[in-house]
Amino acid sequence: MIGLGTYAFFWQHSDRAPQPLDLPAMLRRTRELDADVFQICDFLPVIGYTDAQLRDLKALAGELGITLELGTKGISADHLANFLRLAKLLGAKLIRGMVNTPDHRPSMAEAQRLLEQALPAYEAAGVSIALETYEQLSSCDLVTLVEAVASPSLGICLDPANCVAALENPIHVIDRCAPYVKNLHIKDFAFTRRGGWVGFTLEGAELGSGLLDYDYLMSTVKPEARGINCIIEHWLPWQGNFEESARLENLWNANNLDYLRSHSS
Repeated sequence: MIGLGTYAFFWQHSDRAPQPLDLPAMLRRTRELDADVFQICDFLPVIGYTDAQLRDLKALAGELGITLELGTKGISADHLANFLRLAKLLGAKLIRGMVNTPDHRPSMAEAQRLLEQALPAYEAAGVSIALETYEQLSSCDLVTLVEAVASPSLGICLDPANCVAALENPIHVIDRCAPYVKNLHIKDFAFTRRGGWVGFTLEGAELGSGLLDYDYLMSTVKPEARGINCIIEHWLPWQGNFEESARLENLWNANNLDYLRSHSS
């Protein structure tokens, strides 16, 4: 299935928005665009939701025909236990994870220990963790970690764009991670010259207009055949004002969903 996440509405739920979108509003936008999945990813307010609020959100998603996923940063025992609780209340079967947080970068040995401690409960609940590819942890180390833990509930959230910042070739990242993928983040990207042609800026691009080899990604991972959800995200730069940023965000959501549908096998 294809869908959106909180990063697809990044500016519209940020503190720059005159009236920031809440989760029910983002779910309704997702349904209006005829998408079937919504990933609540790195959206800190959800941690403070009461059980009743979480059940109401699950009920709304059910009414709209939307599958919920979660996303967070960090793999400490308490944190993963809390997100498993949230997942159960929301009916989410997948949590996109990240090994590091802004405050802590565990060693590979510590990361393996923490995941091995948490995953039996996830396995029992039928919930998976998909650790995202990103520049702070090489794709080689990420694959090594997933192989070492060797849990059916642990895999990879593949986003090859993130690894460019660590000078990893996106094609190599796709090839290396493909067997372990449980979730896909789809965003295009491009390098543009900075003012005066001094250096480059790596930023988002509308899907199909940048450097992401989307066809190779799909043919290698085969998400439809494997039941892997594809979540659209953006690296949309701030456009100088909220109105233009929101307009482009909504345009990219619609156009990128159309791109995925027109290029599906």
